[in-house]
Amino acid sequence: MSMNIGDNAKEQRVLKAGLIGIGFMGRVHLAQYSRLEKEGYPIRLTAVCDIDQRKFHNVFVEGNLNESIENIDFSPYRLYGDIDEMLASEELDFVDIALPTDLHADVSVRALKRGLHVLCEKPMALNATGAHRMLEAAEQAGLTLMIAQCLRFWPVYEYLKACVAEERYGAPLAGTFFRGCSPPVWSHGNWMLNEERSGGILLDLHVHDVDMINWLFGLPDSVSCMGRNVYPGSGFDIVSTHYSYPDGKVILAQSDGTLQGDFGFEMSFRVNFERGNLIFEKGVLTDHPAEGTGFKPELDENLGFYREIRYFAERIAAGEPVERSLPADTLGTIRIAEAERLSAVRGGEWVKIGR
Repeated sequence: MSMNIGDNAKEQRVLKAGLIGIGFMGRVHLAQYSRLEKEGYPIRLTAVCDIDQRKFHNVFVEGNLNESIENIDFSPYRLYGDIDEMLASEELDFVDIALPTDLHADVSVRALKRGLHVLCEKPMALNATGAHRMLEAAEQAGLTLMIAQCLRFWPVYEYLKACVAEERYGAPLAGTFFRGCSPPVWSHGNWMLNEERSGGILLDLHVHDVDMINWLFGLPDSVSCMGRNVYPGSGFDIVSTHYSYPDGKVILAQSDGTLQGDFGFEMSFRVNFERGNLIFEKGVLTDHPAEGTGFKPELDENLGFYREIRYFAERIAAGEPVERSLPADTLGTIRIAEAERLSAVRGGEWVKIGR
């Protein structure tokens, strides 16, 4: 289902959105709203909130994707330094929360109690208790809560999901996922290197692949994780996890947030099936069927950030529930991550996943 664009879009009620947090990921989201409005989607970002109001004067630092920072014209938006003031002053349909992880649960619950739908950045929360609070608040309010696990909307990973779900090449036998970046020293107050606020690399970076494994294969029975701390107070900065499934497939995910020099950022995977394999590295996906010649699939060029926000807005506008990145499912992702952390603390001991 897609929104009508052009003349038909003008006949639809315009959704009003408020963005809370204008750090690196908040700016990524802001760019998507600007694009959607230019394309004629009946959605308008009307208000932006951030505690650090220097950002409204374009005082930023670089993010982990090494994208250049362009000056943002904040004049179309009403600007706030206090969340509750924005929620009380604005007539919104939903809020987009791009705050530090330790604030996700409280701010999501506050917005839901005010009658607003919520799109919340990943990870869902700092722990399963907070994630459950969010889920419960959404259910009680009868409103939509979606977690922005962007890989579920990334064309490369959607292709992988389709191969698994359709058993295109038979059952998966093994999978290896990697994600790495330079140290995240660019966040406000350095919160990303504070485990009590971010959950460390395990919850901030590694959680992308944890969620993908959950989406592709469901909850594992147990996990064994090795982790290493490099920066004081940051938790685990390097992790390597094995996931145990009843059918014996071999699944491994590794993340490293300590890569120095001009490495930048990289995400990749290799998944082997009974009759073929998929390899994604250096931004290129190659499909290798057992019979025939390997090829590079044609994929949607839009990135997951754009596609997840468009999807969420379409569902809200249509009055339909989201079917992807459901909070009950992403709660499972947090439970897996919690088990990984416990395993790493115990030196790699196998830990069962809480249900």
